[in-house]
Amino acid sequence: MRRISSDSDIVAALDALIGADPRLAAVRAAAGDIPLRLSSPGFSSLVSIVVSQQVSRASADAILGRLVSLVAPLTPEAVLAADPDLFRRAGLSRPKQATMLALSRAVHDGLDLFDLCEADGEAAIASLSAVPGIGRWTAEVYLLTCAGHPDVFPARDVALQSAVGAALGIDPRPGEKTLIAIAESWAPWRAVAARLFWAYYRHLRGREAAPAAETALNLEKN
Repeated sequence: MRRISSDSDIVAALDALIGADPRLAAVRAAAGDIPLRLSSPGFSSLVSIVVSQQVSRASADAILGRLVSLVAPLTPEAVLAADPDLFRRAGLSRPKQATMLALSRAVHDGLDLFDLCEADGEAAIASLSAVPGIGRWTAEVYLLTCAGHPDVFPARDVALQSAVGAALGIDPRPGEKTLIAIAESWAPWRAVAARLFWAYYRHLRGREAAPAAETALNLEKN
């Protein structure tokens, strides 16, 4: 599996996507730069994705900033040993506190977030989704932004649904199942298609759009 790890990988994948689906040429032209958005894999990166659920990006950044100052270093062991009041002071909701604790226990007990980056996508998603509070969207965004996985597509993401609907003239916007079916034709580069449509969403809204809180409203099943 070829990982998405550089801007040249993005360009090559976009060329392949447009070759397979010429409709995406106009989307690419309107979207402008397609950011790589690649973070280092591991516990702190997954925590940042959990924090970003269902809040604005500015709020997520503020909460994460307080969290890393109160729980330093941000490791599973430090989270498990921390006074629960620290999480409240950081601004974490009770469900997110529970998710962080469950994730910390899972990693402490042997869940290897680095090995998952090398695993088959569905197998990795299943392993992550087994952690209470971690849903498919979180698992897919982790694989996309931290593992550089080339072929995951977070179809529950509201921004992706809106962007694909606008680009392809689908009204109302496609739901998860419809979007999964549409995205099948973009394999094996669905993760780059997601980056493309997040950038297109930014173009439509005139502001930054990314796999973060504002695109994650009501996405998690847990």
